[in-house]
Amino acid sequence: MEIVVDAGGSTKTYEVTATRAGRRVEVTHGRGVVEVTEVSRGGTPIRTARFMASRVLALVEYPASRAAAPDDAGS
Repeated sequence: MEIVVDAGGSTKTYEVTATRAGRRVEVTHGRGVVEVTEVSRGGTPIRTARFMASRVLALVEYPASRAAAPDDAGS
């Protein structure tokens, strides 16, 4: 997940990724705050990044990479 934030005349980009297999990244927002959290399989938060919602310009989610399946090979 890539977060682009207004930094007063410029932009800053932050990245939160699932660092191990089985983990996921969740986004929540409310009360003027956007929260991006890396979560384990059991639901335990590993890392959390919080941003003021009024400063967030974009949230970019990239699909998870996967291993090539046998039928993906070209003939």
